[in-house]
Amino acid sequence: MNEYIVSARKYRPSSFDTVVGQASLTTTLKNAVKSGKLAHAYLFCGPRGVGKTTCARIFAKAINCMSPTSEGEACNNCESCKAFNEQRSFNIFELDAASNNSVEHIKTLMEQTRIPPQVGRYKVFIIDEVHMLSTAAFNAFLKTLEEPPAHVIFILATTEKHKILPTIISRCQIYDFERMTVANTISHLKMVAEKEGIAVEEQALEVIAEKADGGMRDALSIFDQAASFCQGNITYQKVIEDLNVLDADNYFKIIDFSLDNKVSEIMVLLNNVINKGFDGGQLINGLARHVRNVLMAKDPQTLPLLETSEQQREKYKVQAQKADSRFFYQALRFMNDCDVNYRQSSNKRLLVELTLIEIAQITQQDEGVGNGRRPRRLKCLFQSIVRRQQQVKAAEQVAAAVVVADKKQDEKEEKAPVMQAEVQHANYNPVNRPVLKSNSNVGFSWNKVREMAKKKKIQIVPGMLAPNDPNSKQPVVDNHFSQEDLELQWMAMCNRMPQKLSAIATRMKNMNPEIAEFPHVVVCVDNQVILEQMQQIQKSILNTLKLYLSNNAITFELSLTQHETAVKIMSRREQFEEMGKENPAVEKLRDIMDLELA
Repeated sequence: MNEYIVSARKYRPSSFDTVVGQASLTTTLKNAVKSGKLAHAYLFCGPRGVGKTTCARIFAKAINCMSPTSEGEACNNCESCKAFNEQRSFNIFELDAASNNSVEHIKTLMEQTRIPPQVGRYKVFIIDEVHMLSTAAFNAFLKTLEEPPAHVIFILATTEKHKILPTIISRCQIYDFERMTVANTISHLKMVAEKEGIAVEEQALEVIAEKADGGMRDALSIFDQAASFCQGNITYQKVIEDLNVLDADNYFKIIDFSLDNKVSEIMVLLNNVINKGFDGGQLINGLARHVRNVLMAKDPQTLPLLETSEQQREKYKVQAQKADSRFFYQALRFMNDCDVNYRQSSNKRLLVELTLIEIAQITQQDEGVGNGRRPRRLKCLFQSIVRRQQQVKAAEQVAAAVVVADKKQDEKEEKAPVMQAEVQHANYNPVNRPVLKSNSNVGFSWNKVREMAKKKKIQIVPGMLAPNDPNSKQPVVDNHFSQEDLELQWMAMCNRMPQKLSAIATRMKNMNPEIAEFPHVVVCVDNQVILEQMQQIQKSILNTLKLYLSNNAITFELSLTQHETAVKIMSRREQFEEMGKENPAVEKLRDIMDLELA
């Protein structure tokens, strides 16, 4: 039985012409070999499995060839080429920097550079994964890398260029290797399958190429795995089963169902996908890639951006004609939001379901129900709640408008201040105003306002503070109000006062305004300082009461509470001595009985 060699090693390129997907780089290297203009250091960087180390070996073999071809390739007949092919060359050294990353290893390498080559013209040192060298090793390597002996060439290879010191990069010629395209990967896998005598489906090779994510070595490894599973006949169904890849037909079905607003069918399909062991986030990510591809297939200019087979590209083009681009843009936005929130979500399946429902409702009308399979849009389900919240906000706007009016009172100097709302809105109708009433003077909330408005059949709507209708009735100027109405409007006014008057507003909440003689209102203040502060805003308070009690005849008075003279509390001895002064018989009784006060 012959020894089995994996495809990644068996079909490893041995010349520049057999390197896949790096035509520009291989052409540059061949021209350098032909012209003899060789740098002393090269840096090959790029993703894994794209041919960095392979190109380094081919290049090292070509520059040491005794008689290279006119195309810059090695002849494979000279002693240097034979020694390299038989892995006995002393002119080409490979160093794994991941396991030889210390200063001592670099010193050993520099000792080897002093010995000239025995066969060939150059000693080539290939250092793989050079970014794994320590900082001290990089610094020890700097001088040799900058001015090596004339017979030494360094080829550095790395997958993480950003980890290499800038001083190292500046001393090298840099070659950036590209990721393998799907088309190049499929073409190479077809060649391998033909040589191995394996029957393959192009759609199956497309799945392998997408799974490899631009790496040819990964693609060949997956190809070997699929060949073992399929026993010489690689089919699409067997490949997706072996690689645990979600069938692309599911994505086509979801988009078709979404265009027809068939939410129920999408939910059934999602359940089947999850039952097969696939994650909801995986479905969303795959669907996002699918929608992106469909969007690219909609315009001939973006069609080349699709890295897929011709058969799959036609399917994308057919589906792209079924919907407008705005549908795909909105779907991508929904899926991006789902992907961002997926990890933090405590109910991931519900998040995926809601996302798919939103996608299925993009083309659905806002109102009404269709053929029984099209539910109302989510925003319609909560329309009543939104309206209720708008009514609450409208009530809060009443308080905000009065706060703005109170702030502007301080800016008026000549004439008596008038509430801004009353000046700007002469058509204010107090009939549409909710009357604030409560059984408690502790405080009032907007829930109580709405309850009172409901009992009195008052509708709270936006703009009720000052309606703009020119045909509305003039304000009532002699409305009768009770003590309870006065106290309630007083408390509401304190709650609406601006932030700069919060201190005086807090003290005013503890005051009890009284109707001395209707409509004369008196407020007693127990502190001279507070009295002076309230006198500064007395006109604003009066205008506010007139506005909200609907009576322009109200008069407002502030008075200072008169405190009675404090009575001294006497001790028992002082009380006894006072009794003795008022009644001498008490003192005489104490002397006769020789009593002492305890």
